[in-house]
Amino acid sequence: MSNESVNYVDRTSEGVWRVAGSRVSLASVVHDYWEGLSPESIQEDFPSLTLEQIHGAIAFYLRNRVEVDRALAEQEHSWEGLRQRSERDNGPLLDRLRAARTAQAKGKSA
Repeated sequence: MSNESVNYVDRTSEGVWRVAGSRVSLASVVHDYWEGLSPESIQEDFPSLTLEQIHGAIAFYLRNRVEVDRALAEQEHSWEGLRQRSERDNGPLLDRLRAARTAQAKGKSA
């Protein structure tokens, strides 16, 4: 058995954590984990990940929970600010798009 250390999570230059060797964000795996999904179920959502990568990402999260939770809360706050700005700056366009999507969904169910 090797004592070699394996990194299951990398941090990008933008500060985003990703599952090492993939484009899947740690946040995506953590959100599924919070929902109570098993590693096997998480793999169904992200088939490019191995079970080892998923277990490793969860272990990384549990070992660094305070830091990761803080970063995810900051990320959520930033996304909410962007959403609010988008609503403010593009409200009429977004309303038209939502109305078109609703009309399309009603047409498909008829």
